[in-house]
Amino acid sequence: MTTSQAWEVLRHVPDPEIPVISVTDLGIVRDVTVDAGTVEVVVTPTYAGCPATEVIRTSIEQALRAAGAESVQISTRLDPPWTTDWIAPGARKRLREYGIAPPHALPLDEQPILFAPRRLPVECPRCRSDDTERLSQFGATACKAVYRCRTCREPFEYFKPL
Repeated sequence: MTTSQAWEVLRHVPDPEIPVISVTDLGIVRDVTVDAGTVEVVVTPTYAGCPATEVIRTSIEQALRAAGAESVQISTRLDPPWTTDWIAPGARKRLREYGIAPPHALPLDEQPILFAPRRLPVECPRCRSDDTERLSQFGATACKAVYRCRTCREPFEYFKPL
């Protein structure tokens, strides 16, 4: 297996929490190398305590082995920490189509923090209105908040910028 073949396999490994995007779309696969039959994958989880980390590691290993990799080594790199800036542009579109508002891009002079006191308008992924309200700081996972659109009245999750 070549490095480019390994990357191609990983492009089809879905994120376990948001199956419409892959682990490469999410930007958590940081590096892939192939040396002497061993595929080495470096992963940066979305946050250090992410409960999906082990599922992601297992999915990556299974996919690579199914594609013919003889040996797979997966390591975790926490520095630099993952940021929502690493989400691929096409993945942001698929998030919206799936019903999750993608994260805002933060200005370079702002520190990306999970609990930002200042809130930017969040556009409804269904009707595209920005007349929305936050119902909960936390959604199904710590990286998402729950919003409701005042226009179409539908609830939705917002992937918070980090």
